[in-house]
Amino acid sequence: MKRRKAREYALQMLFQLDFADEEAGTPFFSRFWQTLDEPEDVREFAQEIVIGTRKHMKEIDAVLAQSAENWVLDRMAAVDRNILRAAAYELLYKKDIPPAVVINEAIEIAKKFSMKESAPFINGILDRLARENRAEKK
Repeated sequence: MKRRKAREYALQMLFQLDFADEEAGTPFFSRFWQTLDEPEDVREFAQEIVIGTRKHMKEIDAVLAQSAENWVLDRMAAVDRNILRAAAYELLYKKDIPPAVVINEAIEIAKKFSMKESAPFINGILDRLARENRAEKK
């Protein structure tokens, strides 16, 4: 499976949902995939990220607000905010994926879809979140 591609699609869906008055359900996913020819495992992983992120949005936003000192989530670039949300979902709820992998993937996606300054910004927030999450588990 191409997990990076699935994460990129998840970002695109989260970005759309951030501005739409719609839930992440079958009608939304059907329209999203309508013109894309991707394997089922890519679709499933992307949708899992979107559904999980949306389901835990309040908790994720609260944790991100804590980790993003002096930043308000609503004032962040929408792309960066949704990269952070998807990565935070994986860090907090997908224990089978190493934090370093999640953070690296988020940085690479930020380099592709956002501004040059976004990668270090996202790295800093996710690194802090991962460290705080690890410390809480001990």
